[in-house]
Amino acid sequence: MSWTAPDLSDRVAVVTGATRGVGKGVALVLGECGATVYVTGRSTRARGGAEPNAGPGTVEDSAEAVSAAGGHGIAVATDHTDDAQVAALFERVAAEHGRLDLLVANAWGGYEGHGGDTFTAPFWEQPLWRWDAMFTAGLRAQFAAARLAAPLMVGRGAGVIACTGGSDMPGHYLGNVPYDVVKAATDRLVVAMAHELRDHGVAALGVYPGFTRTEAVMEAFAGAPPPETHSPAFVGRAVAAVLADPAAIELSGAGVQAAVLARRYGFADTDGRDVERFVLPDEYRLAPRSPGGDR
Repeated sequence: MSWTAPDLSDRVAVVTGATRGVGKGVALVLGECGATVYVTGRSTRARGGAEPNAGPGTVEDSAEAVSAAGGHGIAVATDHTDDAQVAALFERVAAEHGRLDLLVANAWGGYEGHGGDTFTAPFWEQPLWRWDAMFTAGLRAQFAAARLAAPLMVGRGAGVIACTGGSDMPGHYLGNVPYDVVKAATDRLVVAMAHELRDHGVAALGVYPGFTRTEAVMEAFAGAPPPETHSPAFVGRAVAAVLADPAAIELSGAGVQAAVLARRYGFADTDGRDVERFVLPDEYRLAPRSPGGDR
């Protein structure tokens, strides 16, 4: 498989949480395809760069990289836990373009200050602030962006809402109860939004990363991550392929890894590798809910 960037020069996208990681990878691929991309994040040059406990990069850096790749990057400093800032973002998109073709709901603050020493502790030892972080800066942020993006799409009878924060492994435990539950909730959010949007010609789906070589992963593995990892741009290629697909509505309600979409659309990762769907080891597999049943 290979990769040929589709022409998305007439498309307008919002990618939330695009200062680094998966969000930045998606934004850069959309730029490569010629799209206009509003990139959001809290880390800005005016605030002195990255937020505390965050990786490198600012929203301005990402927007400039989108433009350098061939698109039109627009930086919008946005805290996605602040409803007024999120509303201002979509009001700006409407005022400047009068349309929105794609929302990538990627902003995720659920890891902030999580502390590796307690992240895998049993749920009765988990701090309640971790649940709040997962659901406010994660799930709620995705919903808040989607509810403001939808009217810009429903009015035209077209558009794609892609959430990146879910999981396609309901038969596995994800290592932390708040994390496990919020991932399942995101997947259900996709299903429910798709149900309400389908008659309006708007697709909602989950485009989920596998084991991704984000800045944090690269640091954790001292620059030599496991071979099953893929680039952040791999997720971007999946999103771009969906946006370019005139039959994208057929995927509405699905929550799948980028690797599954790679097989559907026939593209490889940036290093030319075909990426397999990532699955957790068997020790994370959940027991069936009923005798003889399966999840």
